[in-house]
Amino acid sequence: MAVDAYSYYTFAEVAKRKAPDGSTLAIAEVLSEDNPIMDHAPWIEANDTISNREARRLSLITPTWRKINAGVGVTASRTVGVTDTIGMCEDYSEIDVEIINQFKDKENARIQEARAHLDGMKIEFVATLLYGSTDTTPEEMNGISTRMPSLSTAANVLNAGGSGEDTTSVYVVMWGIGKTFMVYPMNSNAGIKHRDLGEVTISTATTARASSAQFQAYRDHFQFKAGLVVKDDRTIGRIANIETTGSSNLFDEDDLITLINRMPAGRKWIYVNDTVLTQMQIAAKDKTNIYYTFDSGDGLSGMPPIRFQGHGVYKVDQILITETAIT
Repeated sequence: MAVDAYSYYTFAEVAKRKAPDGSTLAIAEVLSEDNPIMDHAPWIEANDTISNREARRLSLITPTWRKINAGVGVTASRTVGVTDTIGMCEDYSEIDVEIINQFKDKENARIQEARAHLDGMKIEFVATLLYGSTDTTPEEMNGISTRMPSLSTAANVLNAGGSGEDTTSVYVVMWGIGKTFMVYPMNSNAGIKHRDLGEVTISTATTARASSAQFQAYRDHFQFKAGLVVKDDRTIGRIANIETTGSSNLFDEDDLITLINRMPAGRKWIYVNDTVLTQMQIAAKDKTNIYYTFDSGDGLSGMPPIRFQGHGVYKVDQILITETAIT
């Protein structure tokens, strides 16, 4: 049968990764992406195995100022139950043992391949955290963008004025328990799990002897389970319809000021792609612009490279420049 050339680790890959002395070359991870959002989100154990159920307050009570010898009525607040699904993402790596045997440091050769799978899992996680939709892909979780799909969704969605399919967004999140957080299934653990399944016998179909076409391979299994919970929908915000080209309807810091002020008081994480980050840094060059300050960080973890009104701004490569403008 036809086999995807990138489903298996081939001798051609050995030639690229192996030094003349047989050692394993260090790989320049040019495909890795900036995904600091993974370092920011708090994780807690869900209250179910495949989902998490929360109660969200819909209304408060209105008390009455009582007169002497006059009674007051009984009031009660209203809540609504919200269920967030937990998605499960998996991958396998299978490498012919004869390929690994070409390296002096066999363990390092396997580790380098495992790293590629881990990086790919992280990229997929962040993409789903932003754009995942159980309506189109029931196996996923609903992402941040999916929860703010239109300008009328909530007061926390602002319109930058762009149109078409070449727009982008700024996402602002207030991470925290009781605000916005990640969940993992009950009786399990958070994070990407990697299991070394060791040497196994692999069967591959051929036209001649499909049932007995086998070889020895090293197999690894990768898995993560995650769900996004927005306990308080005021703790996520979006500036949508930002044009990524041209000179109009670009990022406007006035929109970000408005959005920050509409959200509850407290620390906020601002996520942008390189297009918007560049516009921010150009604006920050103006020494009279009091809204920006620079940090010494690289934006990957810890300190951000730039702050807006004291809130960290982080570059996330998974934020698209090809979002369809929302209405």
